[in-house]
Amino acid sequence: MSFEAWIIATGVLVGVSCGLIGTFLVLRSMAMLADAISHTVLLGIVGAFLVTGSLDGISMFIGAAATGLLTAFLVQLLHSKGVQSDAAIGVVFTSLFAIGVILLSVYGANVHLDIEHSLMGEIAFVPWNTVTVFGVDIGPKAFWMLASVLVLNVVLISVCHKEFKIASFDPQMALALGIPVLLIHYVQMGMLSLTTVASFDSVGAVLVVAMLIVPPAAAHLLTDRLLYMLILSALIGGLSAVMGYFFATWLNVSISGAMAAMTGVCYASAFLFSPANGVITKKLRTLNMQKERAG
Repeated sequence: MSFEAWIIATGVLVGVSCGLIGTFLVLRSMAMLADAISHTVLLGIVGAFLVTGSLDGISMFIGAAATGLLTAFLVQLLHSKGVQSDAAIGVVFTSLFAIGVILLSVYGANVHLDIEHSLMGEIAFVPWNTVTVFGVDIGPKAFWMLASVLVLNVVLISVCHKEFKIASFDPQMALALGIPVLLIHYVQMGMLSLTTVASFDSVGAVLVVAMLIVPPAAAHLLTDRLLYMLILSALIGGLSAVMGYFFATWLNVSISGAMAAMTGVCYASAFLFSPANGVITKKLRTLNMQKERAG
């Protein structure tokens, strides 16, 4: 594929992968946990470098995934001890991210790790870091990592669809039916961590958060059925990536930033024109009813 096609394909994979797992976060009112994990993985990346002295992708992936799971565990622990969910997320998020920033400033000054890159990423560089198999260049490493995570997410959602659905909509009923809600929670947090880590290096935390939260929120305005919500969330995430790339090339701005902005455009469209919940749609429906009564 061309340079441009690899960038778009990578962005689409980020949008689809994040949209799928983000759907369950939105339904469980835990959307800001995505923001927390997308930032605290910085600590795992820095920690992996300090332990191994290498920027090898595998060690970074393991370190960041471990920190993502640690974030979810600490948030759940504080919440179980009576701390409000949003407060628990805020405490863990700021603490772990701050430790990561401090370690990066002290020990990572001479390494090409920096906070700006962590937050914004640079998807334009994705096609340069490729994977070679048996002497054949098969494309960017980020693309294949994201593709693997997407396949894993789809398989887990397909296998555990009923359990995910009941645990998301009615945790008390799930417990009554014998569904291990806590285990489901950590499976979803593991999926979130892997998706975040796979996306983090190429697109940065800003786009990861946008893709995890905004497409599912937009899809929720369009449907109340979980299956349709998953499909719409994935479609909106992928479409935002495509539109964002062409918008960025047109204005010569950050590609990741433009993709994140397009998720906002999609949400605004759903907010205004959703058949059931759109502000303008409701207004037009009210005006039509008034005309019918007057007639």
